[in-house]
Amino acid sequence: MQELDTVVITRNFPEHGLRKGDVGAVVHVYSEGKAFEVEFVTAAGETQALLTIKAEDVRPMAGTEILHARELAQTAA
Repeated sequence: MQELDTVVITRNFPEHGLRKGDVGAVVHVYSEGKAFEVEFVTAAGETQALLTIKAEDVRPMAGTEILHARELAQTAA
């Protein structure tokens, strides 16, 4: 995976409102692909989370997959 690739998380990140299967974009690659900085945005274009994710917690998105939308849970401020 490289910068600007669309990726899918392989586990939940509940503290950020993210679920397994959510889609993000790689914005930085660390240590030759051992970790990635991934941005997750809402349909309105607002950043939901910007996370540093281990390689085993993310995978490339396949061209045969289909996207779907879900409502984000409201979190307490």
